[in-house]
Amino acid sequence: MSSDEKPDGRPAAPRSLAEALRARDDASLAALLRARPDLVTPVPTDLTQLATRAGTRASVVRALERLDRFALQTAEALAVAGDPASYDELLGLMAGDDGDAAVAAALPHAVGTLREQALVWGGDDRLRLVRTARELLSPSPQHPSPTGLGPTVQEATAGMSPGRIQELVAAAGLPSTHDAVSAAAALTALFTDRERMAKLLGQAPPEAREVLSRLVWGPPYGQVTADPAAHLRWLLDRGLLLPTAPGTVVLPREVALHLRGGRAHRETEPVPPPVEPAGPTGTRQGSPQVVDATAAGQAYTALATVEELLKDWDEGGPAVLRAGGLSVRDLKRTAVALDVSEPVAAFWVELAYAAGLLASDGEADERYAATPAHDEWRERPAADRWAELAGAWLAATRTAGLVGGRDAKDRTLAALGPGLDRSVAPEVRRRVLALLAALPAGTSPDPDSVLARLRWERPLRGPQQEDDLRSRLARWTLQEAELLGVTGRGALSSHGRALLGAPEPQAAGGTPGIPDTPGDKLPVHHRAAPAGAPAAGPVPPGPTDPQARAAARAAAARLLAPLLPEPLDHVLLQADLTAVAPGPLQRPLADVLDVLADVESKGGATVYRFTPASVRRALDAGRSASDLHAFLAAHSRTPVPQPLAYLIDDVARRHGHLRVGAASAYVRCDDDAVLNEILADKRSAALRLRRLAPTVLAAQADPAALLEGLRALGYAPAAESAEGDVVITRADARRTPPRTPPEPVPEGPPVPDATLLTAAVRAIRAGDLASTAPRKTPGTPPAPGELPRTSPAETLATVQAAVLTGEALWIGYVNADGAASQRVIAPVRVEGGFVTAYDHTADEVRTYPLHRITGVAELADD
Repeated sequence: MSSDEKPDGRPAAPRSLAEALRARDDASLAALLRARPDLVTPVPTDLTQLATRAGTRASVVRALERLDRFALQTAEALAVAGDPASYDELLGLMAGDDGDAAVAAALPHAVGTLREQALVWGGDDRLRLVRTARELLSPSPQHPSPTGLGPTVQEATAGMSPGRIQELVAAAGLPSTHDAVSAAAALTALFTDRERMAKLLGQAPPEAREVLSRLVWGPPYGQVTADPAAHLRWLLDRGLLLPTAPGTVVLPREVALHLRGGRAHRETEPVPPPVEPAGPTGTRQGSPQVVDATAAGQAYTALATVEELLKDWDEGGPAVLRAGGLSVRDLKRTAVALDVSEPVAAFWVELAYAAGLLASDGEADERYAATPAHDEWRERPAADRWAELAGAWLAATRTAGLVGGRDAKDRTLAALGPGLDRSVAPEVRRRVLALLAALPAGTSPDPDSVLARLRWERPLRGPQQEDDLRSRLARWTLQEAELLGVTGRGALSSHGRALLGAPEPQAAGGTPGIPDTPGDKLPVHHRAAPAGAPAAGPVPPGPTDPQARAAARAAAARLLAPLLPEPLDHVLLQADLTAVAPGPLQRPLADVLDVLADVESKGGATVYRFTPASVRRALDAGRSASDLHAFLAAHSRTPVPQPLAYLIDDVARRHGHLRVGAASAYVRCDDDAVLNEILADKRSAALRLRRLAPTVLAAQADPAALLEGLRALGYAPAAESAEGDVVITRADARRTPPRTPPEPVPEGPPVPDATLLTAAVRAIRAGDLASTAPRKTPGTPPAPGELPRTSPAETLATVQAAVLTGEALWIGYVNADGAASQRVIAPVRVEGGFVTAYDHTADEVRTYPLHRITGVAELADD
């Protein structure tokens, strides 16, 4: 009979978490490493090290934070149960004496989740919560339990005198005992006996029962005076209240559980709250076609807004603050230019930054500007451009909603500045959209029900308040998805669903709010979860590898493309020096109009206005008057109005009449009367001009300031080069050096892929085989985890003998980096100070320097 079996042939109960892990199959170990990726970095050498790492405080805290509310409530109940506890005892704590069918149906899945995540181990007859989790969740005066329970009678009477304990036993009507331990046990037996306890409480004064009712659901501690009232004395004399410190009493756990009807929690939540549709009955579900059309319209607006932002920063945007980011003044100016509120402007700025379309130029006078990637992005089809923006938003950890808030040092958080990364943001965005995807197509959710669902799925994330981080991120996600066109009228669009990688929407008659979340299902040992049991926790939906996400973006673009309006190749010129674009314009036409005219209003149709300054801007860009006339005639469905033709000719006739170059700066003009007029104008005094020749004026201002000054006086000067040629100014002249988009800040270690999981499980199994293999060691055997120690001569002799006999050996080995490990090898040959052997741990032939082998031992015969 093996030591791992009971006399009846059944497997013996594991004595430690390491033994419980050793009994798992490879799929279960892989599921553990996937659920808790911090355990695989670096890969543990064996299962004992894996169990040790799984019990560290940081790892346990991270695992507890990722539990849903019911799984967490189950862990909290185990923390106040006996150690070990049976499944039936746990069920009694969760469902109470009267039972609860929903709790009974969901509990197997919760226990299976805790067991698979190595927070609970042992069979159903001996469930053990790992020690660190018990310490974190058990009640104590410094850290009250979420259950509201206090210490047990045994714990509360630990420092009490034997005489006082005997007094409590006698007052409760129990026979005296021989020692304090048995006296505490007698009190515990009384308090856990429902009939005897009911009889004892039936004798309590009404005021005493009122005191117990105030303490029963927690906190269990209260204050008493040195001379308590009669009803308090009655409770103290019978141990129903026990002193913990001078003036402080506590309600024992057993008494509280009796008063609660055996429940550890006032309310258990075995089923996640459903995501409810918004609006009154009859108006909850809209037309999917209307939702898609609305979302597509907003997607087009999003593209236009980002393009307008980048066009505004084409020639150099706002300066970068010393601490990084935009100043409040520049953000306000950007909001005015985009005709949006400041929080919305911060969102568009951060979105363009996340997509790699703008960055700082890195110059001494550092400013924000468009990147070279912006030019490539503009040339792509509109649907592809939207998919790139939406994909960047979905994966970004930078959170625009934090702009204007305060950091830990009470400094204002600026747009594009540091301190805006929140690693949980991508997960919350995906989860919110996944909840929307679970509703029938065209249905918008009630935002409060979305927040309630998220708080159920991650109850330990921040304080349980309406303004905790995850709730704020969820609200921002709903707002930003609408701005970006991922949703329309609050409902997820078809292209938004494709971007998420979500399955097709369920039928309208389905049950909304409880999605079958895609992801790996965790197996449940000993008890199977019933059909229809809710998932134990959220699995972030959608593709995770770059290729799958690129495919999802392409699918979203294909669905969006037919919904976007076709670009037009014409405008309608009007006599009031305006042009009306009845829809989006083709790229070349839009680029020329952006230079030739100013946007006066936006909406379904864009109105452009021609002004002397806008026409001069086109002439500065290298266009001639004849070019402009031909362009307008070719792209207008209406004749070119005479006032517009006159405006172009008049500005062109005066354009370049004055020439500005670098002296520091000079002005030259063939007409000396014009120069006389400039000198006589008092407004030109700031330029500090003086005549050098009849047709030349010199200035102490730089050429750029001189150009702006003369334009402010109503002239149309042109800049010229050192060779005397007119300098043509392009609108897209300023670009940053090539920049990569900001990398998202990951939330802890990344989830390992299937290849890494397979390799890690294999390495752990092999290392565990090496560390647990039976062996014969000369002298004193090493302690568990220690390397074998033998002299170099003994090592060489043992290895040479193994070559002859073909036996496997257990060795300790230290590599060149100083990392020690244990291995099982089958030596093949020994020569030149090296041993070549088949390494069972690595499952390959390797060569080891003999001087790095710390010791060697033969494996036992069995």
